[in-house]
Amino acid sequence: MPEKFEHKKSLGQHFLNSGYVPKKMCDAADLAPGEVVFEIGPGTGALTKEILARGATVVALEADLRAIESLKETFLDEITSGQLRIHHGDARSIDFANLGLTHQNYKVVANIPYYISGLLFRTVLESDIQPTTLVFLVQKEVATRICKDTKESLLSLGVKAYGTPTYICTVSKSHFTPPPRVDSAVVAVSGISKQSFKDVPEKDFFTLLHLGFGQKRKQLQGNLSATYSKEVIISALSASNISQTARAEDVSLESWLLLAKKLQPHT
Repeated sequence: MPEKFEHKKSLGQHFLNSGYVPKKMCDAADLAPGEVVFEIGPGTGALTKEILARGATVVALEADLRAIESLKETFLDEITSGQLRIHHGDARSIDFANLGLTHQNYKVVANIPYYISGLLFRTVLESDIQPTTLVFLVQKEVATRICKDTKESLLSLGVKAYGTPTYICTVSKSHFTPPPRVDSAVVAVSGISKQSFKDVPEKDFFTLLHLGFGQKRKQLQGNLSATYSKEVIISALSASNISQTARAEDVSLESWLLLAKKLQPHT
């Protein structure tokens, strides 16, 4: 789809310029006719076009008024029929209820601004109105950190706590106008829920996670000592099958959840 207006660097705009990537993203989301898709930052509508072609209803959030005017021209029929609803707003402050996503299953498929990718993963996954599936086009480095790295991070654990992430494919710079400085990748998160927090409060789990990653070079035991006594830490680590010399990045999600449960009485 040709570019109809100049991109804004301040909005992190890199528009998709071919149908290949939108098809891969919609395949990753396993879209079916009649489903509802929330798209963040549709831009010139390359991804929107493919989602609509799959028979899904699109709820789009766009910050750029120029893009909204362009989308209204391109998708006049879909807007008239109600298959596409466009909202003007900032992705950094999403109001899911105001978007009409309150009481329905939906999926998220979006080519998001790189500079707020971490924020958008958290915003969508932590929402009380969670999607069933999320597909983001992000920096390759971010996708690798979430899906492929042998070491865990706040980001990878934060995503895995809500669903199963999958690295779908690498996307070269040539698929964008203007081309970004780095390659990108499609990441899908499936089976999204809050089941991980049935025994541990969500807030307490993330407080512990941030404490554990406080100083990356320190062992987990050392970071936890800022809040818990040595005796409590040693007992909790042992009960969670975590080595006393382990660092936060070496601990799996399952062990983090168990550790949070063991430390809960001492919080």
